[in-house]
Amino acid sequence: MAKRLLGLSLVVVCILCLASIVIYNLPPFHESLSWRLANLRVQVRRMINPPEQVVFVPQEQIDAIVQNTLQALTPSAAAPATADEISTATQTDLSATTTPAPSPTMTPSPTAIPDQFLLTGIQHEYQRFNNCGPANLSMTLSYWEWAGDQSDTAAYLRGGEYDKNVMPSEMVAYVNERSDLSALVRVGGELETIKRFIAAGFPVLIEKGYDPPDDDWMGHYLTFNGYDNNLGQFTTQDSLILPDLPVPYDQVKERWPDFNNTYLIIYPPEREPEVLSILGRDADEIDNFQSAAQRALHETTTLDGRELFFAWFNLGSNLVALGDYVGAAEAYDSAFAVYPTIAEEERPWRVMWYQDGPYAAYYHTGRFQDIIDLANTTFFALGEYTLEESFYWRGRAKLALDDLNGALFDLKKAVELNPRYTPAHEELEKLGVET
Repeated sequence: MAKRLLGLSLVVVCILCLASIVIYNLPPFHESLSWRLANLRVQVRRMINPPEQVVFVPQEQIDAIVQNTLQALTPSAAAPATADEISTATQTDLSATTTPAPSPTMTPSPTAIPDQFLLTGIQHEYQRFNNCGPANLSMTLSYWEWAGDQSDTAAYLRGGEYDKNVMPSEMVAYVNERSDLSALVRVGGELETIKRFIAAGFPVLIEKGYDPPDDDWMGHYLTFNGYDNNLGQFTTQDSLILPDLPVPYDQVKERWPDFNNTYLIIYPPEREPEVLSILGRDADEIDNFQSAAQRALHETTTLDGRELFFAWFNLGSNLVALGDYVGAAEAYDSAFAVYPTIAEEERPWRVMWYQDGPYAAYYHTGRFQDIIDLANTTFFALGEYTLEESFYWRGRAKLALDDLNGALFDLKKAVELNPRYTPAHEELEKLGVET
């Protein structure tokens, strides 16, 4: 009897396990449970291996430490430079590598805008798991009477469940290729930029930093459709929290620089002259990156802590866009040198989840081992191997170091994670591998 009961119990347990697996994979349950399981995995992993304690140290910094140590042990060596001297020299070098902005010209004063303005007609959507980008894009598109939702945008923007991040450039590509509308993205935006577009009838989609109450720093998209100078706040459509969410101006000023003050504008093609007029000098992409680079360089002399890290990081990203890879690599080195000085609870250890500028800077300056080390550090901090951009750049670095098998593994993994990730496909095709 006891054996029969034990056997029956095992059968019941197996049936319950199979039923749980089936139920979990049903779309309605999977959507609601997957993020909870992901958060649980993060909490368990953080107990075992705190990601905020994982630090990337560029080889250039290691070499400098070794050199300074050797000099200190040599009686005839000159005294090593102080931290202030190193900082001053770095800023001087970067000032030289940054393309100078053209001399300002006399332009008409901008037209005054109302003290408050609100755009209506946006269809709010609560995002699905890791679907912040597609949800905000579909909300912004809905203002222009686009028929669709985040399922449509996600099908193009995300290669699958493990594709965690959508970059602004991918959103622009979706709008320009899959709709009758046009889109552009710019950096270095100001609060006044958002207001002017809203007052002219254009919602603004931005990417900013976000500190959730029960988690660490992460990136977050927001759709802006109103402002009120009297209250000092914007009206936003937040896919994570609620529709018509008021966001204070100061909060935007504080966390927008985490993503280089990036913003995206969607518009009917016939209204492009109006959009370019509002952008002014920033209508030209080169001028836009030059201006943003100068702004970031200035901020490296006025900020500290996490804000200083992002100032150096933004400078690197702007210089990558301008093709100044040497200056960009120096800026990223400075950012990563600041990172360990940030309080652990404030460290943005997910930053490489959202941006891949350091990989490009190090690749084009021949620092292939730094790419591999940075990718490995990123994977280790995240506790998972799911970033196609990191696999792509690590694969290219391995190829440059004659590790063909390692390169093929990484490039194939990038395609597996996101079948729509064109750069990895192109690199494999160069190697004669069909994708």
